Amino acid sequence: MAYLFRYARWDGTQRIFELDQDTVMDELSEDLLAHGDVQRALRNMFQRGIRGREGDSQEGLRQLRERLRQRRQENLDRYNLNSVFKDIQEKLQNIVKKEREGIDRRVQESRQQAAENADLEPQQKQKLLDMMEQRANRNRERLDQLPENPGGMIKDLSSYDFMDDEARQEFQDLLDSLKKQMMQNYFQNMKQQLQSLTPQDMSALRDMLKDLNQMLQDKMMGREPNFQGFMDKWGQMFGDNRPQSLEELMEQMARQMGQMQSLMDSMSPEMRRELEQMMESLLDEATMDELAQLGMAMEQLFPMDDLRGQYPFMGQDDMTLEEAMRLMGTLQGMDELERQLQDVMSQGNIADLDLDKVQELLGEEARRAVEELQRVTQMLEDAGYIKRKGDKLELAPRGIRKIGQKALREVFSQLKKGRIGQHELHDRGLNGEDTGDTKLYEFGDPFDVDLRRSIMNAVERSGPQVPVHMTREDFEIHRREQITEAATCLLLDQSRSMGMFGSFLAAKKVALALYTLTHSQFPRDKLWVIGFSDYAVQLKGEDLPEVTWNAWVSGTNLHHAFMVSRQLLSREKAATRQIIVITDGEPTAHIEGSRAYFAYPPSHRTIQETLKEVKRCTEAGIVINTFMLESSYYLLHFVDQMTRINRGRAFYTNPDKLGEFVLVDYLNNRRKRVV
Repeated sequence: MAYLFRYARWDGTQRIFELDQDTVMDELSEDLLAHGDVQRALRNMFQRGIRGREGDSQEGLRQLRERLRQRRQENLDRYNLNSVFKDIQEKLQNIVKKEREGIDRRVQESRQQAAENADLEPQQKQKLLDMMEQRANRNRERLDQLPENPGGMIKDLSSYDFMDDEARQEFQDLLDSLKKQMMQNYFQNMKQQLQSLTPQDMSALRDMLKDLNQMLQDKMMGREPNFQGFMDKWGQMFGDNRPQSLEELMEQMARQMGQMQSLMDSMSPEMRRELEQMMESLLDEATMDELAQLGMAMEQLFPMDDLRGQYPFMGQDDMTLEEAMRLMGTLQGMDELERQLQDVMSQGNIADLDLDKVQELLGEEARRAVEELQRVTQMLEDAGYIKRKGDKLELAPRGIRKIGQKALREVFSQLKKGRIGQHELHDRGLNGEDTGDTKLYEFGDPFDVDLRRSIMNAVERSGPQVPVHMTREDFEIHRREQITEAATCLLLDQSRSMGMFGSFLAAKKVALALYTLTHSQFPRDKLWVIGFSDYAVQLKGEDLPEVTWNAWVSGTNLHHAFMVSRQLLSREKAATRQIIVITDGEPTAHIEGSRAYFAYPPSHRTIQETLKEVKRCTEAGIVINTFMLESSYYLLHFVDQMTRINRGRAFYTNPDKLGEFVLVDYLNNRRKRVV
């Protein structure tokens, strides 16, 4: 058989991983069972990402953070910061070389012109040649005495009288370029606005700095700065993207100044002094004073600790000063994005992530990943799995059922197929009488479909179309009268040891699975879940995902749990009345009057009062089956005494097998009765 495959270039629109609410709920269920906190479960899922049913996955914030850190390290491993002055040094050397060649050419041209000029006397010719030679020698001497470092060369060449026009122009272009770079360290887009730094431009720049410093001084003194007047006068210097407030202007300046400070902090002391000397050579004293005043004001009004960073470059690739400044901006952007990721991972508010920054630093794929995570919460709300209560997210009834169904599937997936066929799971409904009513299909139901109602559901959901597209949610089945009935109290140990030794999550998952089983497959059965530690409390099924163990009080009060269970079961006339106990410890508390009394090791009175209640349950026809998650002497001895009185059964198991034991035992011990 031949197969035909078609391939196309990836254009960003193809979807490899498609999120759906059921996949997300499956991913959340373990955390929801462990902690009962929707926001915490979402936060944990955002951190680790989402695993799909087909083995695919949606990366989470931890993976994005690692990619970000890797890209930052790639930059540090690639570039050599010591090379930032290399291109300036080379340009200066080329300018000096061109000037030397120009000097020689001017001298040679002067000699040739003197020889060709017949109007001058020999003495005059010689005098002019001597003057040219003297100037040339002075310039050569100045060039010979130039410092080797770029800052010193710029300072000396700034007062040097060039003889070569091309060398003079190249030096002026270099100065203008460096001045623009320096100004860009303070003001965004300033480099583009100052096209030529003439003396008039520099004078305007100083006046702008003076007005800016006055505005910041007013703010520090508690006076209202005239920001609008400042922008009316100097707004053209800030390009098209003008700040709309003083705070926005300060934030822009802080970012630019932070890049410069990061560059200086990352340099060696020698390089830092070199850069400072270069700045002093480029800018006049008055401008430097205004910039110094600006820096001090910004430190007070807008601390830039988070906008600075020392970066250990270890690579070999050269980069220019301008490239280094851009790279500092990129690295600082990475630091800021990492802080955002850290905040979201700890707080869970994924909407705070800057999508544009994610795309800029990590690419379009990363942006799509974050967008997918950002729509998870709304997706679950729209699906009816979670709901908002003020600022808090809670599980909705449908979400609770979804988690219970998953817990039930997990339990039965551990059973052997032969054993599944022996319990009454598949007998539900088919052996009873049709009530004429229908219900939505749920996991485990016999597939006795009401075709008319199912098709109408699909048409209402997706509109009239041929063929009709049906999903699992569209199916309705015939509801039948049940022929079996049981009343059960499940006693869930919430004592401190259950949580400390990792047994409580497995026990809670079993409780939720049993609750789901009875409500979805045996609606005539009665099930109560009783949580107990120092006291026993009846737990609502819809609250089970949020139930946790009691970390603050001591006590395993089986006595009170048996009392509550007996009172509930005695009112029922079911064919089977039973108590299922899940515990990891012997009784250490009992009730006297209305108070609980605790003792460890267990007191004789606690054991006796608990066994008396076991006897009362036995006389009421209630069977007690115990599932032990610990094999201590005290627990085994107590359970042995209890089974002698009640003739129930006792099992020792571990948390991994607990669900299998409890649910199979429940199913096997339900007795049929005639309706």
